[in-house]
Amino acid sequence: MIFDSKKFARKYAMIYTAVLAVLLIVPLITYVFLLLQIDEAKVKFSLESQAKKIIISMQRYKNSDKIYHFPRYKEYKAALYDDKYQVVFSTLDFEPSSFTEGFHHEGNRYYYIYLLPSEHYFGASMLLVETTHTSSSIYLFAFSVMIAIVVALFIFSLLLLRNFSAPFEKLNQQLDDFIKDSMHEINTPLSIINLNADLFANKYGENKYLHRIKSASKTLATIYNDMDYLIKQGRVEHKKESVEMSEFIQKRADYFQEVANLKNIILNTDIEENLTYFCSKTKLQRIVDNTISNAIKYSHDNTQVDITLKMRDDHIVFEVKDHGVGIENVDKIFSRYYRENEAKGGFGIGLNIVKQIVEEEKIGLKVASTLGNGAVFTYTFLIK
Repeated sequence: MIFDSKKFARKYAMIYTAVLAVLLIVPLITYVFLLLQIDEAKVKFSLESQAKKIIISMQRYKNSDKIYHFPRYKEYKAALYDDKYQVVFSTLDFEPSSFTEGFHHEGNRYYYIYLLPSEHYFGASMLLVETTHTSSSIYLFAFSVMIAIVVALFIFSLLLLRNFSAPFEKLNQQLDDFIKDSMHEINTPLSIINLNADLFANKYGENKYLHRIKSASKTLATIYNDMDYLIKQGRVEHKKESVEMSEFIQKRADYFQEVANLKNIILNTDIEENLTYFCSKTKLQRIVDNTISNAIKYSHDNTQVDITLKMRDDHIVFEVKDHGVGIENVDKIFSRYYRENEAKGGFGIGLNIVKQIVEEEKIGLKVASTLGNGAVFTYTFLIK
């Protein structure tokens, strides 16, 4: 029931951050792509310049000098090859995969091959100049900018949404406090009604008007228990214990018989004895009460509701079958606030609570219904 502004802000801040980050990162990727192209062009230009320096050095060599000192550079390596791709001279530490003229790129190695005229170059036909280069600085820049964009957007969105949701949180808190106080106030007169109805019956005997009061009181108690469960959901831990299901379900059937009597409905029970299950008694009661009360509510007058509890293999099967109007939209009945028949009353929260519980506790649930011929709710409890 509480509106969690922090959870709301985190959730939508992540969504907005993702959307805006995509819009901003696409231009960044384009920019990085252009930077990589410019960087590669710089490497190519430097290799071409280095090749020209080596060629000029070789052209200046005179045979009378006897010894030619091939230029050596810290960042560059070079090699001379003849027309059969045999090495004339090399400072390389790798074997190039291509000898075509122009610029080549293999991993972090960039090299440039320049075709030489046949004279003045020691019998070599081509010159290869190589350097090792990485674009890590560009990738680091791009990564840093992306992280900065995402962090900045998330922080901005988070602060904005927190401020935006603050009034709603306050309003929701006030509403939640009002509901809790109202539920507390309802519980006291409800208890007084039940107590005095029992005292009146003991003193003056039962009558149809008293039955109606007690029936309405039990119906109201079921709604109260559903609301109380929702209010405490997520705040109160429902401890599990060994529950004698046979006795528990029989007692709940006896409890609702008075409600069923108003429509002259018989709650027919077929309960196998001594069946126990380890669970939360509060959660089990929400399943049983909502299922039986709904079966009574939607049954035709002068019919019966069949309540069975049986052991089948390693499962306990709890089944409630009514002979009433049936269900038109089986898939929708577990949606919160959904009611197939507005005239029947209720808030449409009971079966939604049941759905939450069976999913949390991994209880099997099957609903079978034919419109106009009643419905069957079957719960399967696995004995671990």
